[in-house]
Amino acid sequence: MELDEIKRVRLEKLNNLRAEGLDPYAGGFVPSHAIAQALGAFSEGQEVALAGRLIANRSHGKVVFADIQDQTGKMQLFIKADAFNIIKDLDIGDIIGVKGALFKTKTGQESVRVAEIQVLCKSLMSLPEKWHGLKDVETRYRQRYVDLIVNKEVRDLFIKRSQIIRYIRSFLDTRGFLEVETPMLQQMAGGARGRPFKSLHNAYNMEVFLRIAPELYLKRLLVGGLERVYEMNRNFRNEGISTRHNPEFTMLEVYQAYGNYEDMMKLTEDLISSLVKEVNGSYQVTYQGKTIDFTPPWERRSFARIVDEKFGIKPEDDAQAMLAKLGKHKAHSIKKGDRLTRSGVMKIVEEMLEEEKIVNPVFFTEYFTFLCPLAKTMPKNPGVSQRFEVFIGGLEIGNAYSELNDPIEQRKRLTEDLEDDVETGNRNVDEDFLHALEYGMPPAGGLGIGIDRLVMLLTDAASIRDVILFPLLKPEGH
Repeated sequence: MELDEIKRVRLEKLNNLRAEGLDPYAGGFVPSHAIAQALGAFSEGQEVALAGRLIANRSHGKVVFADIQDQTGKMQLFIKADAFNIIKDLDIGDIIGVKGALFKTKTGQESVRVAEIQVLCKSLMSLPEKWHGLKDVETRYRQRYVDLIVNKEVRDLFIKRSQIIRYIRSFLDTRGFLEVETPMLQQMAGGARGRPFKSLHNAYNMEVFLRIAPELYLKRLLVGGLERVYEMNRNFRNEGISTRHNPEFTMLEVYQAYGNYEDMMKLTEDLISSLVKEVNGSYQVTYQGKTIDFTPPWERRSFARIVDEKFGIKPEDDAQAMLAKLGKHKAHSIKKGDRLTRSGVMKIVEEMLEEEKIVNPVFFTEYFTFLCPLAKTMPKNPGVSQRFEVFIGGLEIGNAYSELNDPIEQRKRLTEDLEDDVETGNRNVDEDFLHALEYGMPPAGGLGIGIDRLVMLLTDAASIRDVILFPLLKPEGH
């Protein structure tokens, strides 16, 4: 049956309900139990009131067996067809409320012997039987509401995502960290490299940006005396889309006064390993066919040493020297005549290193200082910074610094970074942030963890779109 015909038939049934004096979009029905609660404390003969979506309907003469589904589970209904005139006007997808007594069928199936039915929402569209193929994957992202109805594993994934975020908050709260909120609409895009989304504030006639990172505002709070803070934040970067990147994404950022990147390393290890144990039941997780072992302690590797040993690149090399050394290794993304900045060359280096898939968690430390304008340098080696990135399952999951708190050095480093940043077009130094540093910011460790990628790992999702309820997509037909 064509979609238009299905909708026409369902509209007729809707009108039938109204003709019988029934409201097909009624309210006022209050369930006594969620379905999982009714099943978990099953007691034969107990009266219950349940609400959910009709997902199956099997007629056996005078008896109809039907299934309703809510967020928690599925329940079978036993309905005497001749007792309810509205049965003929019900369709798969309708949301209904039922009252009746719990009982078990001859086959032992927990069921409700229905004594009362109320239509709560008439569905005008039929539910798909199943999703398959690449085209339908795209449709699942566009119509996530349908995806959630018909695919239990998708509902479970997003329930698990919520559990992950709840655990992270609890972990930090119990360690004395204060959850805060900083501006998503900013006068200056800062705190990270990234091309921002721009807009105009009409009342002020002022250009504004969706934040690319909350870091500079969170550090202002350290200046103000809030010594342990975190934010579960939404960031926006006007850049490419891939299985690992979405223009809107969720980050956890944590700042601890009187700490450093070593403290952040321990915090990261404790947080993620205990999270995995909590939500998965063990330290081992299967991701895309590979077993990841989160058992602490995690491996440490020096990024500077790896780059030196593999490519001969050193922190003091200029961009052309780096390119020349990479050319010997046939770096595929380098084209003849390319004139890149040092940061641009190192981006290629990182991409080449990522091709060597990291399975178990690894902390990469000692990144080149020019890549880390907000981080302190190593006391005995100013060419590298007190920074780490953590890679798990081939994904970069986190990034942390010993935060630079010298306002004079910070101005110098931010100015140099602007000169090196030819990609994003950001050309301004945040003067208010530098002014805040002049009041004095305690030494601190700062940490960022990509929540979407972490959820990918713990739900075995191949694409970041699978773990975002409504990922950004091209308009249909483009």
